[in-house]
Amino acid sequence: MTVTVPAEWAPHRAMWLGFPSHAELWEDDLPAAQAEVAALARALAGPGGERVRLMTGTPEGADEARRLLGQAAEVEIVTGAFGDIWLRDTGPIFARGPQGLVAQGFRFNGWGGKYQLPHDDTVAGQIAAAAGAPLNEFGFILEGGALDHDGEGTVLTTDQCLLNSNRNRGWSQADAEAALAQALGATKVLWLGEGLANDHTDGHVDNLARFVAPGVVACPVAYGRGDPNARAYDDAASRLAGMTDAAGRKLQVMRIPSPGWIDGPNTGKGGRKAAPASHMNFLIANSAVIVPIYAETPGAFAVQALEHLFPGRQVIGLPSRAILTGGGSFHCITQQEPA
Repeated sequence: MTVTVPAEWAPHRAMWLGFPSHAELWEDDLPAAQAEVAALARALAGPGGERVRLMTGTPEGADEARRLLGQAAEVEIVTGAFGDIWLRDTGPIFARGPQGLVAQGFRFNGWGGKYQLPHDDTVAGQIAAAAGAPLNEFGFILEGGALDHDGEGTVLTTDQCLLNSNRNRGWSQADAEAALAQALGATKVLWLGEGLANDHTDGHVDNLARFVAPGVVACPVAYGRGDPNARAYDDAASRLAGMTDAAGRKLQVMRIPSPGWIDGPNTGKGGRKAAPASHMNFLIANSAVIVPIYAETPGAFAVQALEHLFPGRQVIGLPSRAILTGGGSFHCITQQEPA
């Protein structure tokens, strides 16, 4: 069966969104993370033009979501079961086949065995059933955030993640490309190298580079002194500048200001690691682009840059500092259901 994964800018019939529901995971950051996700849900349902399907992982989480959102239009609370909110990685990747929409499901091993939580391996089936899409299950490990799609068969990824021995041991580029062709209709795979520092996903591409239009890829440029990812950004931009997509177009690379250094967890030795903060974790909704903001000035620069790339959509910056304490941001906690 030949399938195509629509580009994220193609129309959606719904946007799935995970709601922080487990106090034992989020601890003191839980109320702030819940408030940030509720703000994202409101933006998606309002200017974003989306039907939001907000998935909660516990009855308590569902109660708090209802309290925060009230009677918000176009937000449907779906009580499900998950380990945590990272639906981009645990949920299915929706594709279009000869018979319509299908949900492609993959094995999930907690980002290489780092965070294996109950129910995460059932999320793809739950979302597929709620969407009314047949679930096709594949035997290899894959997270949705490891890939970005242009809707025309081009897939963007990193070898740091996709060829990591903690996912599919022994995979070569040829093995990965054959698997992506079979499951997702990929006709050309573009390989980048290292992702962000201290990213437990081992270099997910949705923190590093994203398609924003056919033949156009956005990639960060370092901001401020001591940006921990300056070398990775420049390496990605250099590689992309020499690439063509599945249609043979030479890629146009647009540089977007990074957040710079954003403090991560305390190392316990009097210092802090950098958090894997990225404006590339933006979310393309039907009528808007929602950008995670971690610090005011670089965030404003990123919003302005993205406004030039998405002239037909409102670009909205929203805080994501609390969500980031869990290791990701807006793109990581969502999954679009194509129209």
